[in-house]
Amino acid sequence: MALRNLVLEGDPLLRKKSRPVDEISPRIIKLLDDMADTMYYENRGIGIAAPQVGVLRRVFIVDVGDDHGKIEFINPEILETSGSQVGGEGCLSVPGKTCEVDRPSHVKVKALDREGNEFVLEADDLLARCICHEYDHLEGILFIDRSVDGKVYRVEDEEDEEE
Repeated sequence: MALRNLVLEGDPLLRKKSRPVDEISPRIIKLLDDMADTMYYENRGIGIAAPQVGVLRRVFIVDVGDDHGKIEFINPEILETSGSQVGGEGCLSVPGKTCEVDRPSHVKVKALDREGNEFVLEADDLLARCICHEYDHLEGILFIDRSVDGKVYRVEDEEDEEE
C-alpha cells in the first residue's frame, strides 16, 4: 500500500489541464493503485483524480459504494449529459469546504481501463455527479468554481450551527 500526498487548494497544479495517457505503462498502473490507496485508506473519499496527487495525467477513480464498485478511468471523454441535480459537494483537495453544485443527473462517458480496453459507461445520480467532479479535475476546475449561488461553506461552520 502506498499513500500519496494530496495537492491542496491554492496549489497552481490543480488549475492546470491534464495531458492524455499515451501508454498504459507500469507507472500508470502504480499511479492507479496509489490513488486508490490514498482515496480509501487515508481519506475515505468516493473519487480521486491524478492531479490531486500531483500527476497531470487524464486518470481518475470513483467508487460511490454501489454495484459498480471501483471504476478506473484513463483518458475519459464525456460523450453526453442530461438532466440536472443540485447537491452538496466536498473534495479531498479542498478540505473543510462544501457548496451546492449543479451537475448532470445522467452522464455517458467513454474511457480506457487499466488493460487498455475501451468501455462506455452510463451513470446516474451520485455516480454521475462523482464522474463529472473528477473529470473537472482533469480540466483544472474545482467544485467551488461551480457553486450555484457563489457561496462556499466551511464544514465546521455547519457543525457549529447545529450545537
